[in-house]
Amino acid sequence: MRTLWLSLLLSAALAAICGQSFAGETRAAQILDRFEHANQWRDHVMIAAHRAGSMQARKTLYAENSLAAVGGSIAIGAEIVEVDVRRAKDGEFVIMHDSWLDRTTTCRGEVVNYTLAELKKCRLVIEGTGAVTNETVSTLREMLLATRDRILINLDNKLEVTDLPGMIAVARDLGMADQVIVKENLWNRQRIDAARTALAQAGGGFEFMPILADDAVHDAAFAGEVDKAFAPRAIELINWRNGAETLTATGGPLFSNRMRAEAARGDWHLWADTYAIVNKPGGFLAGGRGDELAVAASLPREAWGFWVDRGATIIQTDEPKAAIEWLTANGYRVPYATDIKPAEPAHTASIN
Repeated sequence: MRTLWLSLLLSAALAAICGQSFAGETRAAQILDRFEHANQWRDHVMIAAHRAGSMQARKTLYAENSLAAVGGSIAIGAEIVEVDVRRAKDGEFVIMHDSWLDRTTTCRGEVVNYTLAELKKCRLVIEGTGAVTNETVSTLREMLLATRDRILINLDNKLEVTDLPGMIAVARDLGMADQVIVKENLWNRQRIDAARTALAQAGGGFEFMPILADDAVHDAAFAGEVDKAFAPRAIELINWRNGAETLTATGGPLFSNRMRAEAARGDWHLWADTYAIVNKPGGFLAGGRGDELAVAASLPREAWGFWVDRGATIIQTDEPKAAIEWLTANGYRVPYATDIKPAEPAHTASIN
């Protein structure tokens, strides 16, 4: 009897401890668990909002790479925001896709020719409408603070691979290196070695995601080499569409059965890109099966559904809300815990 009581007391204590831990778990921690355990979550498709997620239904709602866009992506349930990192003239890491300021801000000229103080005078512009917001160019630190504990952040390095350690240092200083995913294009052994050297200097505790494109990588065996070198939790796979060719029927060599086997063996996600690129054919990174097909042509099954059928468990898109709604309606999303720690309100930008 005494043994039974001790067993019950121990079980209750463990349940209380686990309950306290779970109740205090942030949304980012729950997302990270799914990101780090691909084989356990292959029934759930995660959504990465491209350039922080500025669009809905082909309409640009926020300035790209803005804090307001991040808040919008968190509100609709995206798991990852992707942002682009450059340097100001005085060395500060800033969030900006283009090397020039002209398209997305009220300023003109190259980012690298502006100090941070000067960039802070540039206001972000909503592409398409031309509306000027009250937001200025964000620093990497400001962007990280906006995402902390609420969503994972994918840093697209627009600099050199040797700049990665500096970016990680900023995240580590904020105590959130584990919420950061950095990525680099890999296409041969030399590129693998360069990335390994840079990442070794950055230390551990963050996520590294290789990018493989089928113009240079034609066999899943290379993904096996990458897996041995980095043990990634996801690999971004690009299926190029050249010109106006017909839609891909197979997903190309990088979405083959062998690649799915490599992913299962390595316990990593297949990440597909369906977002649009200006002045390029629709679905340029997705064999024609991109956001245009899903939203403009109202054929989400032929776009997002196609990549899910070929093993993708993360989709980077310009249409995060529509993608989440379609995936949820078709059984590709598993709800997160209801007792998740509430996120702080998003920082939003007003429009003149």
